Amino acid sequence: MVYQSLQYLLPRSGDAPRPAGRPTGRRWYGQLTTTGLTKYFNYSDMSLMRGETSKLSLWRVCAVLLAAMALRSFVCAASEVPGARPRMRVDPNSEAAHVELVRKARSGNISLYFLGDSITRRWGSADDQYRTLYENWMHNFFGWNAADFGWGGDTTENILWRIGNGELDGVMPKAIVLLAGTNNLTSPDIPKMDDVRVNSVVDGVKAILSACQAKAPGATIVLIGVTPRNDDMSLMPLIRKINGKLAALADGRRIRFLNINRRLSDEHDRLRAGMVNSDGLHLAVKGYQVWADALRPVLAELLGPRAASDSAPPPTKDPGIRGSEIH
Repeated sequence: MVYQSLQYLLPRSGDAPRPAGRPTGRRWYGQLTTTGLTKYFNYSDMSLMRGETSKLSLWRVCAVLLAAMALRSFVCAASEVPGARPRMRVDPNSEAAHVELVRKARSGNISLYFLGDSITRRWGSADDQYRTLYENWMHNFFGWNAADFGWGGDTTENILWRIGNGELDGVMPKAIVLLAGTNNLTSPDIPKMDDVRVNSVVDGVKAILSACQAKAPGATIVLIGVTPRNDDMSLMPLIRKINGKLAALADGRRIRFLNINRRLSDEHDRLRAGMVNSDGLHLAVKGYQVWADALRPVLAELLGPRAASDSAPPPTKDPGIRGSEIH
């Protein structure tokens, strides 16, 4: 539609072929880039280009440019896969957090690597408001050299960018625990169509899995199903569909799939009392313990018994104002 509109809006070009079946009185161009439009304007036809005032010419110029810009946006969007294109977070807090996480990765001595958004981050964070969560983290993972590389607000695209820019370089963990995708479901950068949102999570997780295997080929990845959301129950059909597709990505060896939702929620997919905090999304200590209990036999198989000491790098804090993190 945009292409056809351009064919009629643009003035005649002496070296551009006229499409078959078009009226000879119409003017068109085959050039569709905004940078290529100007040189094809016919000076005798466009009085605006001679410095004269013409409402018709002004309208045609604006219409052509807007149509070309719309076409460019459409083509760019179609050429990208939502969820699987690395996207950097440009807010100062996220940039500072990334620097700290790269520094943590370079510290070494990490056998168990947790990756995800704030549901992951809060568990192994040094922030004061998550102290009880960190105590639970230490209770369950001390002795396995575990390190948390979650960051609040991340979609699969943001996680993919982070691990592609230093946060997994040279770490070589034995196990990676990945929980990602819930932020795709509400991201303004992903179209609000059910199939697009579902595929954005699945394709994004698939890209993260490939990136992790390339960066840490010796690691076994434990992929966690997207957890329920009491804050928006309308998302639960999408989450069920996503988790069904995520399960198909696991081979039972190098990629293990773990869905803890039946332990967290009731028969209506609503998180049980005590499992989630007041926002209806982030897990409470009880919910994290359910996650830890499900992980324990898998991690014991992959890492062996926990040691009496731990040499993992210390947890990081939110570099910005406490309480400013989004999910």
